[in-house]
Amino acid sequence: MSDDIPEPDRIEGAPHPRETPVLFGQSAAEASFLEAFNAGRLHSGWLITGPRGVGKATLAWKIATFLLSQEPDQSDGLFGAPPPPETLHVDEDHPDARLVQSGAHPRLFIVRRPYDDKTKKLKADITVDAVRGVKGFFHMSATDGGRRVVIVDAADELNRNAANAILKELEEPPANTTMLLIAHQPSRLLPTIRSRCRELRCGQLGADDLSQALTQAGHTADATEALTVLAAGSAGDAIAMLNHDGLPRYAEIIKVMDNLPNADRPAALSLANSCAGVANVVRYGLTLDLIDHFLARCARAGLLGPPATQGAPGEARLLARLSPDDRAARAWAQLQQDLTARIRHGRAVNLDPAALVLDIVFKIEETARAVAAR
Repeated sequence: MSDDIPEPDRIEGAPHPRETPVLFGQSAAEASFLEAFNAGRLHSGWLITGPRGVGKATLAWKIATFLLSQEPDQSDGLFGAPPPPETLHVDEDHPDARLVQSGAHPRLFIVRRPYDDKTKKLKADITVDAVRGVKGFFHMSATDGGRRVVIVDAADELNRNAANAILKELEEPPANTTMLLIAHQPSRLLPTIRSRCRELRCGQLGADDLSQALTQAGHTADATEALTVLAAGSAGDAIAMLNHDGLPRYAEIIKVMDNLPNADRPAALSLANSCAGVANVVRYGLTLDLIDHFLARCARAGLLGPPATQGAPGEARLLARLSPDDRAARAWAQLQQDLTARIRHGRAVNLDPAALVLDIVFKIEETARAVAAR
């Protein structure tokens, strides 16, 4: 891919998944795949699922490199069959690993959102044109007889025609071919696609794994515990928060909400105004995501009690006061659902960001009053 064209599967401030040396926190998924490989039960389709940013793409590239590096004939030789591999690791100097790193491996095909030359942006979906190359790739004879691998990142982004085209390849896979489909929300996929793949589930990262993943990506964070809470165990989300001051932004939100049902109006205005303008598009999106996270934490506190770990100072005390029981939890959960629809509509009609943020604060005040009056 040209340096001028963005890679949709690259997170700003982090190495590309193919360049990530160590995958943290997903040993169970790695072991599950390796067990199937060593047992001769290698499915032609694998669905790698889990939240965004927890290492699904890194796992896919590790599996792809591993499969591409395997000798095509594993039958007994003069000294017997080679021992089964105990890890997916492939030395970086291995010829196949070098080809993968360079993006030039002839037996690896990547399906992802294409670049639109007219708009100079990545397309919103993976189109059928982006998938059509899979058929030719699968039916091309490998010069060395080795395996061929396709990575689809992410399968959630396939439009209907593209999804049907992928399904056809899953239904009639050639020998020695493997498709690795990455899915953040597998429920959005066609049931027939899900049924033809074996699932590898990647879970949220704990604080230690997240800290190591951030260090590997070149980031240092003093508040790893707060990052783990706000990023929900996602290294990708944690890096985004570090890049765009997510921790102080969440602290601002807690300050706005601290005296609910009477929000801090000057602080709310400051928060809203900081989201206005083209230059603050990323900050706007992050603010909406963090408010949604705050509401989810309110609902959870009513069911499970105040959290043991905080995303910002004073958060646990605030959540305990706002959501003391299951009735409060239901009210906050309903508000979160309502505001999700409101935000979607506001963005669709290009509502002024500052106005939308203030409107959200007013709705939160209303719910806080209703909960306190019960």
